[in-house]
Amino acid sequence: MIRIWIVVLFSLPIFFVSPQQSFAAEESLAALADEGQRLAALLRVGRGVISNNQALINDPAIGDKGLSSTAFMKIVEEEYKALYGAAPLEGGLSPEQRSLTEAQLASMVEVMDENQDLINTEGMGFKGFIPAIFARLVNERFVEKQGTRARVKVTAPLHLVRNRKARPDDWENAVLTDKFANPDWPKGDAFYEEIAGTESTTFRMLIPEYYGESCLSCHGGPAGEVDVTGFPKEGGASGDLAGAISITLTE
Repeated sequence: MIRIWIVVLFSLPIFFVSPQQSFAAEESLAALADEGQRLAALLRVGRGVISNNQALINDPAIGDKGLSSTAFMKIVEEEYKALYGAAPLEGGLSPEQRSLTEAQLASMVEVMDENQDLINTEGMGFKGFIPAIFARLVNERFVEKQGTRARVKVTAPLHLVRNRKARPDDWENAVLTDKFANPDWPKGDAFYEEIAGTESTTFRMLIPEYYGESCLSCHGGPAGEVDVTGFPKEGGASGDLAGAISITLTE
């Protein structure tokens, strides 16, 4: 199971702005990057709560796990506030940030509500409701709410992707292979840019993620050994590039 955190989440990464772009353009990119980092932060916190409760979720001796959407969201809010100093909807959020955060929170509530029967199944051990599945379901529900306006996706280098839905597109793959996999890339730095289209401008951001010790039970060694989810382990080590959170915002 993957549980990965950004150490300094809201310190903005390197700007990739051409010399011709104005300071105002840089300010606009900074605001979009902050929105992207906030979306990634909240997803990580929710995913972390699922990770921290895997033993409880998979305990066959317990029926009601006490992880209703209300209880879950209370933990998410408390942990987010402990990490970043304010609850997800507190602070000086812009209308856009508030709208995106509300949609993401609502997506988490729906996913937890829809999986209560599975989570609370007595007599069943491993249930497959792992952090990666939780994140994918939340991201899919978020896209349903936002349409083309905003998208969050967890992806990975092609040789690490387990679910075809998580395969990187051409832009994501280029960033993963040409930038994040490059040993000269500053570890943890995100890459983002605006891409002008014929009818709209799209902001794209990729935030790297790395294996932590808790990830290695599924993604560590020995390579090829089948893990609890039924997939062969990748043979990764703590600190290796594991994937990325992809953010797309469209004007």
